[in-house]
Order: sequence, then structure tokens, then C-alpha cells
Amino acid sequence: MSSVADDAWSASPAEFRGRVLVAIMNNLLDFNLAQEKHWYRIPVRSTRKRLKERWPPRWLAFYQTKVFGPERWAINYYAPVRRIRLVPRRELFPEDPSHPRAGEMYHKIEIGRLQRLPRPIVSRRWRRFVFIPTTWEKFISAVEINDLFDESPLEDRLWAEFKRYEIAAERQYFLQVKANLYALDFAVFCDKGQLDVEADGDTWHVGPDRASLDYPRDADVVRAGWRVLRFNGQEIREKAADYCIPAVMETINRLGGLSTEGLMPRKFDPDFPDAPRQLTLFESPAEYDVDSW
Repeated sequence: MSSVADDAWSASPAEFRGRVLVAIMNNLLDFNLAQEKHWYRIPVRSTRKRLKERWPPRWLAFYQTKVFGPERWAINYYAPVRRIRLVPRRELFPEDPSHPRAGEMYHKIEIGRLQRLPRPIVSRRWRRFVFIPTTWEKFISAVEINDLFDESPLEDRLWAEFKRYEIAAERQYFLQVKANLYALDFAVFCDKGQLDVEADGDTWHVGPDRASLDYPRDADVVRAGWRVLRFNGQEIREKAADYCIPAVMETINRLGGLSTEGLMPRKFDPDFPDAPRQLTLFESPAEYDVDSW
């Protein structure tokens, strides 16, 4: 079967934004194959639908789910990609030739030895996803899953402000509303509701054509019980700290404060966002860090 062309690995950093692919690892069989046989499988239909220009990866990392016990809901391992071949499932698992998807085509990703990260990249809300294509720079510096997303510079700028002011949020959070599935730029969970914060690009979210798509989408999200805030490119680039963050803080306060998993909800002072924040009821300065979320 065919393999990845040699020139696929010679792309420049600007051309190869998805050089690291974080893939879900949700069963022991696939983990053992990666660890002992040094390969992983992805259906071709998934890469065509979800990855497109972010394919092929140079590195593969694994987000482990609940079956992995103490290593669950985190990225602990990664490996270099050696070769990618297109093969039917029956070739991957010849002992199971009658499987309903035996003829389906897969990418067989041949990898090097699994390497353990010095520090796991954790998920605060134990969320599920299929893929996160990201850059090597983001991968090696990430503390949590939300640091990996590489959708737009505007989202990165707003995310940096969220972290600066300790506003916990989930990036690229999927919300199902009846038959529609929406990807929220930032989902903020509050004591009395949820907030969707959208970073609207200058070319993607302007004009009547785009607005005609955003309005019904926002209406669905609101009907599902969410608040929606939208900020355009100029607001994020020039007024993130002076306008965007206070608006987010005010909305969080109206929704009862930031949810803190059973502790006292956290509220903010939008007039003085840089002021020392008030500790929650059971929180101490010495012990509070990202590992406790």
C-alpha cells in the first residue's frame, strides 16, 4: 500500500502547523500496540473530515481516557512518526476478517519508541475529543490541554489573557443542541449558568453573509441556557485587558461567579482586574495551582 511521500516531511514550520497530532487513546489494545508493536491506527475518513491540511503529523501524542487509571485524562506519552501507510482494517487485524469494517481504509502510523513527558499535560474537566493538531512549540510548553489548541492568533491572545486573570475556560468545547453540534471558542462554567466567548476573526465573522450564520447559531446556544459574548479582532488585539476581560468578568459575576467544583464561586472586580483576587472558602495561597484543578 502507499506511504507518505518524502516531501511531506520537508514542509517549513509555517506550512506544517499540525506537526504534532494529539490523538485519543481509549483502550488498552491500542496502547499495547503503540508500546510494543510501535503503530497506531486512524480511519482515513476521520483525517479527511477533521484534519485536512493539518495532515500528516511528524509526532503523535496520546490523550488517555478513564481506562488508564492514574494516567487518565492526560497526555503522558508521545512518539516520532516514522512512516504512514494506507491499509484496510483486515490487514491490521488479520485474526478478525469478519469485522463489519474489515474493508475500511486506515492510516497505519508507524512510530518510534513511546517517550514519557516530564510532566503530564492534564485536562481539568476530563473532557473528550478525537484529535488536537498543534505545533511542537505549543506541545513542549503546554501545562494543560487548553494550551495545545492552535485555531487562530486571536484565540491565543484571548486565552493568554484568560490565564493571566485566572479565568478558567475550556477551548474548542463541543456543545450539542438538538441536531446541531457547535464548537465554542471558550466555554466558561459558572455557578448559575455557562458562558460562550467567541473570538471573531476579521475576515471570517464580518459581513451580512457570516452574520446570517452566527445569529441562528447564537440563538441555539442561548436556548440551551448559555450566554454569548463576541469580540472582534480589533477589540482583542487592542483592548483585550481594558474591554474584553472586564466584560467577561462582569458576565461571570452575573452568572453567580466562576464555578470551583463545590467550593465558593469565584467573583471578579471588573473595575480593577489586576487587583489581588479574593480566595475561595477553602483555598490557600501556598497550595493553589493548576495541579489541584
